[in-house]
Amino acid sequence: MTYDLYIGDRTFSSWSLRGWLMMEKFNLPYRTHMVGLYSGTMADDLAELAPARLVPVLKTPEGDVIGESLAMAETLAERHPDAGFWPTDASLRARARWLCAEMASGFVALRGACPMQLQHVNEGFAPAADVLADLDRIEEIWNSARRFAVSETGWLLGSYSLADAFYAPVAARIIGYDLPVSAAARQYCMRTIEDPTFKTWRAEGLKITYDPFPYPMTGTTRDWPV
Repeated sequence: MTYDLYIGDRTFSSWSLRGWLMMEKFNLPYRTHMVGLYSGTMADDLAELAPARLVPVLKTPEGDVIGESLAMAETLAERHPDAGFWPTDASLRARARWLCAEMASGFVALRGACPMQLQHVNEGFAPAADVLADLDRIEEIWNSARRFAVSETGWLLGSYSLADAFYAPVAARIIGYDLPVSAAARQYCMRTIEDPTFKTWRAEGLKITYDPFPYPMTGTTRDWPV
C-alpha cells in the first residue's frame, strides 16, 4: 500500500508542499519522486503520468494517477477515513473544506507577487493593494475558523487538518516576505513553520543551492526565523 508522490523543488514549490504534508502529517506510506521544475525536465518527468502536467501528482498503489491537490486530498481522505484529514465534527469538516477550496481558487495577487521561497526573509518587499486585500481576507477566515472551532491547539480547526496543510505555504509567504499581518496571524505562521514536519521539508530543500536564485529579491534579507 505504498503511494508514489511526485513533487517539485522543496524550497519553492508551494503545491508540492501541500501534497507532501498530506502524506507525511497523516502517516501514509509513500515514495517521493523529484520533478525538475527548474532544470527543464518537468515535461519528461511527468510524461508517464499524462494527462498530469503540474506537481504534485499522486499515483495510488493500484496505479491510478491523481493530479490537483484538492482531488488528492479527497481521494486520500476517502481511502483512509481514520487518518484525520478532515475534522470529525461535521460543522468543522464543512468549514475546513471551505478553507481549502478558497485557498485552491483564490489569493491570486498574493500567490503571484510572493512566490513561496523558504531560503530567507526578504525585508524590502512592499505589498501592493491587491496583496494587502488578500492578506485581509486570509486573516478574516483564519480568525473565523479559530473562533468557530474554539481551538487552543494553535491550528485552525482544532487538531491538525487538511486546512492547515493547505495554508502552510501561505504562512511561509507571510514569513518569507515579512508581510504585515496581525500578531495572531503571525503566531499561526510561526506555529506552522516551527512544526517539525515543516522544518524537515525546508531542511531537505536547503540541500540544493540555486545560482541565480529563481525569484528576484528586493531590499535586504535576514535569516529564516526557525
